[in-house]
Amino acid sequence: MLLEGKQAVIYGAGGSIGGAVARAFAREGADLHLTGRRSGPLAALAAEIRTHGGTATRATVDALDEAAIDDHAAEVAASAGSIDISLNAISHGELFGTPLAEISLADYERPVRTATRSTFLTARAAARHMIPRRSGVILTFGGYGRPLRDFYLGGFQVGLSAVDAFRRQLAAELGPYGIRVLTIQSVGIPESHPSDGDGESTPLRLLERAPTLADVGNVAAFAASEQAAAITGTAINITSGAEVD
Repeated sequence: MLLEGKQAVIYGAGGSIGGAVARAFAREGADLHLTGRRSGPLAALAAEIRTHGGTATRATVDALDEAAIDDHAAEVAASAGSIDISLNAISHGELFGTPLAEISLADYERPVRTATRSTFLTARAAARHMIPRRSGVILTFGGYGRPLRDFYLGGFQVGLSAVDAFRRQLAAELGPYGIRVLTIQSVGIPESHPSDGDGESTPLRLLERAPTLADVGNVAAFAASEQAAAITGTAINITSGAEVD
């Protein structure tokens, strides 16, 4: 198993992305520490993971609450012995479909603030426990992407671009401690937004298929494992060829 014995904290585990990664991590042997703002989805996911032989704790944590994040990270590190993997997969409260010329300041800045604040706070909390051990992996989800015509993203992509800049800086600072920082790059997972369909605003994909939640989990498990030990400071592209460097 790729992640046997690793302690993984997932923020936003009750959502579709966080849940997909949690299931993949559990399959690969990680001990999971699931967090989110709603206890119901966390309880269901933890029970599912345990039913399949995995290990999972759960805690109600707001990924925008500095004290709650730091306290939870300290509890995990004390009880489990380490934090080896941290993933922030919370939703950003974005508003799609309104042109920037018409959007309110509150709707524009909410996803920017949510993405940057939650990523900083969760990554910092993990890093403080990873540095003494000189190992660990911090993952973000989203990444850069070309703007789509007639598909108004508000502040969403602005926030993700800021997270990308943070990821590069954090990777440079934590690299000497053996800590890797990576983004799982996506231009959208249709399964997580079934109402969006795959319409005209969807980018052309070279593989002629959209990435799935299973793809997200599989790639995240690889990225967090020793199989990816030489990869840091960059994004792993799972856009099915919608984005090509």
